[in-house]
Amino acid sequence: MENNQSIKYNHIKGWGVDADPRNEPTYPMKRYTGDDHRRLNWERPLQQLEAVEVLHSNERPAISAVFGTTLPPAGLSGAIRRYAFKYSESSFNHWLPLLLADRINVVEGLFDDLKRGYIPNVLAEKGWKSAWKYDRKGVVKKLAMRAAAVSFIVAAWWIMNHKKKRL
Repeated sequence: MENNQSIKYNHIKGWGVDADPRNEPTYPMKRYTGDDHRRLNWERPLQQLEAVEVLHSNERPAISAVFGTTLPPAGLSGAIRRYAFKYSESSFNHWLPLLLADRINVVEGLFDDLKRGYIPNVLAEKGWKSAWKYDRKGVVKKLAMRAAAVSFIVAAWWIMNHKKKRL
């Protein structure tokens, strides 16, 4: 069967380049012990205990054996993340809410800092000083684009509200 496959696809450039074990990229360095085939009989590691809420794909029957617990979902961003994980990973309904939740989480972090009495230096944390020093043209371009976007949004809002008052 493999020979038929090789003959069937040998017109494709690069087909079967890994067929010769002596032509394997790690050949002279790798000492073949047969362990490559023993990995099929591995035992699943012990399951890490869930001390906090862990979100996982609905396409998997269980959570991974090991997972991160440093930042469990909380607040509005956590609610959006819970909503996103109801959908398949191949769906925009999964990824777009996660992007939104990341942006909201940044704002929540700022409020948490202020609540703890820490005033964050957003410009320094975002690297604006270095950007201004080394890429002044790029900073001006970014600021102009953001000003244009905000102006467009404000103008659209004003036009929509102005029309309502006339009617």
